[in-house]
Amino acid sequence: MIEGKSVLAIIPARGGSKGVPRKNVRVVAGKPLIAWSIDEAKKSGYIDRLVLSSDDAEIIETAKAWGCEVPFVRPAELARDESPGIDPVLHAIGALPKYDIVVLLQATSPLRSMADIDGCIQHCISNGAKACVSVSEAEQSPYWMYRLGSEGQMQPLMPENEFVRRQDLPSTYILNGAVYVAFSDWLVEHKTFVSSETLGFVMPSERSLDIDTELDLQILNMIKNEVVNAFH
Repeated sequence: MIEGKSVLAIIPARGGSKGVPRKNVRVVAGKPLIAWSIDEAKKSGYIDRLVLSSDDAEIIETAKAWGCEVPFVRPAELARDESPGIDPVLHAIGALPKYDIVVLLQATSPLRSMADIDGCIQHCISNGAKACVSVSEAEQSPYWMYRLGSEGQMQPLMPENEFVRRQDLPSTYILNGAVYVAFSDWLVEHKTFVSSETLGFVMPSERSLDIDTELDLQILNMIKNEVVNAFH
């Protein structure tokens, strides 16, 4: 709870991952991928209830084993490849008692810390916003990006680009997928976390790894093992 407002956190994890099969239960540095998110969410000073939304029996049992509540099984029609990512969140809001604030924590952001979670929630509340999402600074600036024309010719993505030195480029940010926060009523009405009313909460790039490929899993494993070995 924060300033008298109740907080529900949802970890969505379907079983049909195509890019990295069974990635949510793949073991990384000694524990399942999903467990890294569960452990950090449980440390939060603001989250009142942490639940899993999944259609998959193995993911459900794994989440339970690591202390995450599973109050329902996600309907199959909300776990297809083409299912919008917001639908499981709206389903959870409708299936559970009302909470003032909803936090979405994707299992594919295992480097996100408790401080990132609570920082995003606090940033939303302290600024009187309806929603707040985590972002990280883009490594590649869109001001120096191009399209290729029909005959392969270079076409600036931003034709009005006036910046010729990297030092002069304005900072740009991308969604890192780690933390999404919104007031429940607002989210049900807008059906998206990201709108013109949404604030960005900046996270460092070193905690913004999004697991989407086998290479990402290998990188994560190296990072986690280095941390573990540092304490031995």
